[in-house]
Amino acid sequence: MFTIGELSRRTGLSVKTIRFYSDEGLLPPTDRTPAGYRLYDEHAMARLELVRTLRELGIGLTEVEAVLARATTLPEVAAKHVEVLDEQIRVLRLRRAVLRAVTKRHSAPDEVKLMNKLASMSDEERKRLVDEFWDEIFEGLEVDSEFYGRMRQCKPELPDDPTPEQLEAWIEFAELIQDADFRKRIRAMSEQQSEVIRERNGAVDALTKAQTEHWNDWSERAQRALDEGLAPDSPVGAELAAEIARLGAEPGRADTPELRRAIADRIASGTDRRAERYWQLLAVINGWPPVPTRVPAAEWIVAALRASAK
Repeated sequence: MFTIGELSRRTGLSVKTIRFYSDEGLLPPTDRTPAGYRLYDEHAMARLELVRTLRELGIGLTEVEAVLARATTLPEVAAKHVEVLDEQIRVLRLRRAVLRAVTKRHSAPDEVKLMNKLASMSDEERKRLVDEFWDEIFEGLEVDSEFYGRMRQCKPELPDDPTPEQLEAWIEFAELIQDADFRKRIRAMSEQQSEVIRERNGAVDALTKAQTEHWNDWSERAQRALDEGLAPDSPVGAELAAEIARLGAEPGRADTPELRRAIADRIASGTDRRAERYWQLLAVINGWPPVPTRVPAAEWIVAALRASAK
């Protein structure tokens, strides 16, 4: 038999804590001394160790009492607390992502409030935000239905256990699609595409078709030239410009400086670093393969076309 003091020495719990558990009915005394002091046996010590373990795991006194009284099972209580902890972890990760972003950007108080709101959005709210973005971009425009469908189908899908990088990418992505200048830029690009489609009664023009089929190859060649330090007006640039002019011209149209400048203008109008950033962030959020940076290569191609048109 052990007194409260002996229990304290053996378990490392304070006398005050043991007395509290005893008073709450979690640790009833096994016996009492003639002077009325509480005594506990080895079974009570094991019970005390269980109480301490459950309390250290964050389980409340009421639930501990229910487990000890066999009113509920320990696995049931544990499952309930796993759900609570999962939600707490999710919230803490969101907060960490916001605070990391604040640190990187040296954000003002108003921006911190916005970032916290964005990080806390539900899946449906995130998808609705993207839908509203594309609704505004394409409203009233005659666009390629296949292209339009692809744009709308690509939604941010944060996993249940996102990484800090995914959360930070979502915050940046949400800010990007709500930025008025970005919306204006993407709208202008869509209007140009719509105008081309309208002028051709819905048919795909030669340049669009050529870009669809050959853009990756053109970009890779331009990137290699960039990596090698070649200027757009180099022989490599001239060769690539000639190929683009040949494939991007309508049947029967001669290859002229005006044609090359027109193609350069079309490519330049569809080249935007933030538009590329949209897809790079979406790839991080959804766990897709990284989207390589193509804008410098596109700018090199534009410069090569213009240099060859002089």
